[in-house]
Parts: sequence; structure tokens; C-alpha cells
Amino acid sequence: MRRSGRAALSVLCSSAVLLTATACGGSEDTSASGGGGDDNTITWWHNSNNEPGRGYYEQVAADFEDANPGVEVEVVAMAHEDMVDRLAAAFQSGDVPDVYMERGGGELADHVEAGLVRDLTQEADETIEKLGGSVSGWQVDGQTYALPFSLGVVGFWYNTALFEQAGITEPPATMEELYTAIDKLKAAGIVPISVGAGDKWPAAHYWYYTALRACGQDVLEDAVTSLDFTDECFVQAGETLEELLATEPFNPGFLTTPAQEGASSASGLLATDQVAMELAGHWEPGVMQGLTDDGAGLGENTGWFAFPEIEGGEGDPEAQLGGGDAWAVSTDAPDASVDLVNYLLSDEVQTGFAENDMGLPTNPAATDAVSDPALAQLLEVRDAAPYIQLYFDTAFGASIGGAMNDAIALMFADQATAQDVVDATVQAADMEK
Repeated sequence: MRRSGRAALSVLCSSAVLLTATACGGSEDTSASGGGGDDNTITWWHNSNNEPGRGYYEQVAADFEDANPGVEVEVVAMAHEDMVDRLAAAFQSGDVPDVYMERGGGELADHVEAGLVRDLTQEADETIEKLGGSVSGWQVDGQTYALPFSLGVVGFWYNTALFEQAGITEPPATMEELYTAIDKLKAAGIVPISVGAGDKWPAAHYWYYTALRACGQDVLEDAVTSLDFTDECFVQAGETLEELLATEPFNPGFLTTPAQEGASSASGLLATDQVAMELAGHWEPGVMQGLTDDGAGLGENTGWFAFPEIEGGEGDPEAQLGGGDAWAVSTDAPDASVDLVNYLLSDEVQTGFAENDMGLPTNPAATDAVSDPALAQLLEVRDAAPYIQLYFDTAFGASIGGAMNDAIALMFADQATAQDVVDATVQAADMEK
């Protein structure tokens, strides 16, 4: 049986920017358990465990405690992959932290159906009104279950100095231009692209984007509700990805490379000038800052360009892949948890979030506080996009999205074809119907 409300969670209009993402890397204390404790203690899980984000959120928690005597906030910062795994286990056991990150889409619909997440429609009505259309990605049947704090898009982050060294004067706008750039970088002795395929989702983003460029918006919107993948554009997406893989653009050992944890991760390789570019989301500047000794990441050499256009594709080349992160409150959390979430979306906290380059804020009062030029560019791209496609694994939910990601990872390992990705997705979809 299909869940109601999922249709509204698939695609996002630029006037009502939606939806999810992944974020920071590193290692951290993950000793805290889930929520459901006493009414004076709030357990808050997040994945900003690199500086400056980690320290900033510690201060935010301390400020909230000062304003709410008797309330204690137990902050647990962890690497993104650790957080995803621990949240999955928490949802299975029902021991969910009081405040945590929700990614929207089919995942949220599953959690709502299981009664694990609190309806914030009434208790956060003023914040919801302030955020406007951005909350739509976290609504099910017209009710709001989480408040988005960062919304962005995925694209290629690149080292402008290395591009100049290789004689690349303009970022690639088409796949053929991308292939040419890869050849020039190789000729200059520069590894073109890093990818953390060991974590699967960074590799999956390539197929998501080729599908977005190959398929029209109507086809993608329909697929989320009908689970129909018969349109030939889905195979075309895989064939385009096969062409890219044939250029051998990635870092050595990319199949086991982590996304964001440590200097040898995909983000670390880009941050330390070992590769020229990486396909990643709006979180990348903050992640790279936490992976360099000087805390600057690529600094003035940071560039960004959108995923290139596919020749003959039906997708709008201005459409983007992306989404965001939202704060949710578990069903059994103390009432003060809602106050914390409202505070996290306040003008004050969102402005600090923007000033620390932790993402793209959703509170309009904080937009002008984005200081990083590349992130400011992303804000313009986000707001100008005709629509933004939510990450497929989130839009379709864990079962279908997981099968899709697994098949794409096998394609990167040269163990699956374009048709195999579609077949694996269809098989998982048939189980959901």
C-alpha cells in the first residue's frame, strides 16, 4: 500500500524551496542514547562535528540552557554516516533522540506512519509561517513534522587554481565539455575528480543527476507516485554515467574512499589540492574547512558549477538536485524540545549558522549573512532553479532508494549496467506496490 502524502514530497519549485541533504564529516563521541528521558533533559543529535559548526552548536545549546533554567541539552555530534546508521537503529528500536535531523520525502512519511515523529503544526506555527514554502518538503497530509534549517543544491565544487593550471578557462556546461576538462586535467598530471563511493550515496548522486538531465520533470514527478520506471530516459541516464566512468576520472581507490571523514576522504582530497573537483552539496565548504590545518578549506580557490547538460536529454538544464536538513522532535520528547527547535530556526541562530558557512539558511532574516562567495552563488542558483529534485533515495524511501543506490555502486565497480540499475529499482518498487 502506498502512503498518502508522498506525492507532495518529490519535487520542489524554486518559489517554495524544499528538501534534503547530507553533511559534515569527521569523528566524534557517539555515546549518548536516544530520547524519551526525563522532562528536563533534551538529547540533540546532529552531524556538524567539524569546526566551526560543532563549537557553534555547543554555544547554541548553552545559550538555550541559560534562557531555560533547569533544562539540560545533551548535544551529540557525530560523523554523518554514523548518524544515519544510528538513526536507522533508533527508528527500528523506537528509542529516538528528542531532537534530530529529518531528511523529508518517503523517509519522513515512513516515520510519521510509524508514529515516531511529533506534529509541529500548531506548536511551531510562527516559525512555519516565517519559513514559508520551504517547509513543504516536511509535510505529510498537510501537517508539518520538521522545520528545515538548510536547503541547497548539489554541484561540482572545484579548485580554480588547478583548473587554471590545466588550461581550463570556463567550467564545463555540457558532458562533452566535462570530458574535455577531464582530459586536460589528466594531461597536466592532476586527478580530475574525487568521489566517496565507499559511502555509496556520493556515487548515487551521479545517476540522480544524469536522470534529472535525461528525464523531463513530469516523468520524475510521476515516478515518485506511480513507481513507473519504463521511460527510456532512466536507461539513458545510466548510459551517460557509463560514458563518464569510461573516462576514468576518479581518485585511486575511489570504491572504498569515504565521503567526508578525514584528509583521505573525497572532501579531504579536494580540500588539500589533491584533486580538481568533487560533486557535493552546499555543505562542502564547511566540511573542507574542518579538514584543513588552517581551517580555510580551498579558500579563495573555491569554485562551483552546475552538473552539465546531457545532449538530447529532456530535463531542464537549469533544474537542480538537492534538498536540505530539518529539525524534528520525537513523539516522546519533552515539550522543551519544541522550544529548542524553534530557537534553532530563530533569526539569531540562523544568522550565526550562515556566518559560519554551515549551509544555506531557510530563515529569510539570515540570507544576507552568508559570507562565502560560493555559497552566496548557490543561493542564487537555488532560488532561480525551475525546480529542485529531492535526492532519489530520500524521495522514494529506504527500500527503493537503497536498492537504487546499491545498483549504482555496482555500476561504479563495473559490475552492473544501465539496465541493471533500472531493473533493481523496479524490483524494489514492485515490493512496495
